[in-house]
Amino acid sequence: MVAAGLAGLLLAYSNGANDMLKGVATLIGSGTADLRRALGWAIATTLAGSTASIVLATGLAETFSGRGLVADAVASDPAFLLAVSLGAALTVLLATRFGLPVSTTHALAGSLVGAGLMATGGQIRWSSLAGSFVVPLVASPCLAISLTLALYPAILAIRRGLGVSGTDCVCIGPGTDTTIGASGGAAVVARTGAVIETGQIDECSERLGGGMVGLRASAAVNALHYLSGGAVSFARGLNDTPKMAAILLASRALAPEGGFALVAASMAAGGLLNARRVGETMATKITGMSPGQGLTANVVTAFLVILASRMGLPVSTTHVSVGALFGIGLLTRTARPGVIASILAAWVTTLPLGMACAAAAHGILRHIL
Repeated sequence: MVAAGLAGLLLAYSNGANDMLKGVATLIGSGTADLRRALGWAIATTLAGSTASIVLATGLAETFSGRGLVADAVASDPAFLLAVSLGAALTVLLATRFGLPVSTTHALAGSLVGAGLMATGGQIRWSSLAGSFVVPLVASPCLAISLTLALYPAILAIRRGLGVSGTDCVCIGPGTDTTIGASGGAAVVARTGAVIETGQIDECSERLGGGMVGLRASAAVNALHYLSGGAVSFARGLNDTPKMAAILLASRALAPEGGFALVAASMAAGGLLNARRVGETMATKITGMSPGQGLTANVVTAFLVILASRMGLPVSTTHVSVGALFGIGLLTRTARPGVIASILAAWVTTLPLGMACAAAAHGILRHIL
């Protein structure tokens, strides 16, 4: 059981290495943040999501325990648990080595099937697999692309209708003194309160003087972009932590709180040490993007992943976030087909590779454990 727990932590490490920068890749790609700052923000908000998952997303831990797919006795067998963890971890680490963003959820689903087939001689509840895994995983990128294609043009139309540009600002200036009357050599002066103006930053500065405090539209977009990146990373921690904690909980190696905490720490370590290759692919190789486009992709991703976590649906943060980037690329016609084709090929092979690795691992482990 200890070995199964350690393999579960290896899986969490591989998840951090492949997934940690996915929520903030748009910050890097749009030039809003550098790698170091974006990675720190991603780790902090992912850890917050992992903590929240203890309360908000425990249903996912049950989904990925293997119960319902195989018999309960098989789901708690050390060889089964170890094979599932090793199969999924090896699959994700291999993709990370080549800088390809793949789904840990897909790798886990494949590993559950591969180890389950070996452990039961083919006695798997296929209906459970289709309803709990296949439909959400296939639907999530399609939903992300569709929402992005609908949302970004709407935001762009609103911005153009209002005539807002990146150099516009909302500015607050000091009050002014105005003479309203004079009598017998004495003047009556009225002082207005703070003045709020909108317009170009240079125009506001000229009208309101040096005491002006203002917020540029571009700065507001950047702030929202940071928040959206944090929201995606929070959602990822919320959605992914229970999936890997399921292995530790099934092995009974730790109490639930301890299992979730160790998974979160392992994910953070994987992100800190090995997240750069996949992050570079998502930030710069799929499509070019502006801060506003990156913000739109993150809003779509955060919305779908948080909604799925609350519903106990195992959507892939990878498929959702990359799907949103595909949508941006389609809209702006800057998508790079060769990179997208490589990613899609990796997605198609993730589940069968996880199956093969887990089946091979179980075939060896059942003669050892």
